[in-house]
Amino acid sequence: MTDKKAGVFRVLGIDTSLRSTGVAVVEVVGNKLTAVDYRVLKTARTKLLSECLRNLHDGVLDIIDACEPDAVAVEGIFFQKNIKTAVILGEARGSVIAACSSSNLPVFEYAPRRVKQAVLGFGTATKDQVCKMVMSQLALQDEPPEDAADALAIAICHLHNMSGHPALGPKEI
Repeated sequence: MTDKKAGVFRVLGIDTSLRSTGVAVVEVVGNKLTAVDYRVLKTARTKLLSECLRNLHDGVLDIIDACEPDAVAVEGIFFQKNIKTAVILGEARGSVIAACSSSNLPVFEYAPRRVKQAVLGFGTATKDQVCKMVMSQLALQDEPPEDAADALAIAICHLHNMSGHPALGPKEI
């Protein structure tokens, strides 16, 4: 458990996928953003769907217990041509949202374009551009894994929206 001080707010950002979910906690104190923790929850391709979903659920609960976020921000669903892929992503998101809900945390959703707008100022940025800006905003020395960088960006997006950043606001789910 952490020992948070008054005036500290933490957001858990989650970039959900079945086998490689990025999770990150970003803290704000005044105007200073700090990466508290970030990682990728991986599950082997040989594992059953149920095992993947349990791994996601348990991994999210672990980071919630370790970092005590105040809110959660997840990437919204985007258009998916393959129905099977869309259903599997929905199941993964459901597992993640259920874990957050069971911890009594409010969950907010952001479209990928909105995340890029909040972090970079335009919605058509590449993954590499997002990663570099996240590193800059959080003063990270080492490049985070791609999925973790996306989770950091989602958390930053929520913090910018809370502070009146001009990007479009969140949708609580």
